[in-house]
Amino acid sequence: MLSDDKVYLEYDLSPSLEDYLEEIYRFSLTQSSVRVSDIGGKLKVSSPSVSKALRKLKSKEYIMYRRYGDIYLTDWGRLVGRFLVERNRILQDFLYLIEADCNISEEAEAMEHYLSRTTIYSIQSLVKFMKSNPNIHVEFKQFLNEKNNHSS
Repeated sequence: MLSDDKVYLEYDLSPSLEDYLEEIYRFSLTQSSVRVSDIGGKLKVSSPSVSKALRKLKSKEYIMYRRYGDIYLTDWGRLVGRFLVERNRILQDFLYLIEADCNISEEAEAMEHYLSRTTIYSIQSLVKFMKSNPNIHVEFKQFLNEKNNHSS
């Protein structure tokens, strides 16, 4: 989970660059290095598009990268990447919790770029509260079932 200290990371990335950094971080968890082809395959984008994004991430000091070489996260890139992955997981947990009738992964991806950090932290607190109080979550699920039965 994100730190309970609510450390607010100040970073300047577009939603697209966030996606690239998030995937580089995910790959870095299981691979010693990341390649352009790994990123392109996962995000379903061309190598030139990946290279352009990598140049921007490198200029902002999130990654170390040389053309045709491996991609490595800087300490800063690792910190922000971890935040981005955790943010996505929190939103997925939230959508499961409220029993959203959607593609959870796609919905979390759509939400993550448009919610403020303070909203993410509030959602995190709600998820944590509901997991710590399963009886309240059961009541919420009963409420949803009753609501759905009356609207049918």
